[in-house]
Amino acid sequence: MTVHTFSPDGLLQPVPYHHVSIATGTRHVHVAGQIARDATGGHVATGDLTGQVEQALRNTARALAGAGATFADVVRLRFFVTRWRPEQMDAFMRGVENVATEIGLALPLPPASLIGVDILFEPDVLVEVEAYAVLD
Repeated sequence: MTVHTFSPDGLLQPVPYHHVSIATGTRHVHVAGQIARDATGGHVATGDLTGQVEQALRNTARALAGAGATFADVVRLRFFVTRWRPEQMDAFMRGVENVATEIGLALPLPPASLIGVDILFEPDVLVEVEAYAVLD
């Protein structure tokens, strides 16, 4: 499988993600929203956006691995963040950067959206990550 990511001239740059990805392959992997919970359902990083981003991305990596994929196969990421405010971007990106090497997530990110929402799953959940990947 091949994913080629890029940001064409004329689009806003720099941004922490690529604007476009082109994927070839036949097997599609959709990872449901991953949150800051451990394998037993225990809460991780309550009240800490950076820590929750880290754990949600680790869980996304585990889900991808379960399907035989890695972040190199990801065509698109979608982040949902509760009570989003632009001043949270530093804490959010710190979470991404803190685990990127550990989980094999190249920066800039593949095409990504950050969507502010009122609430997710349970009141303590600050972030949820969804991934879409393509494999041969």
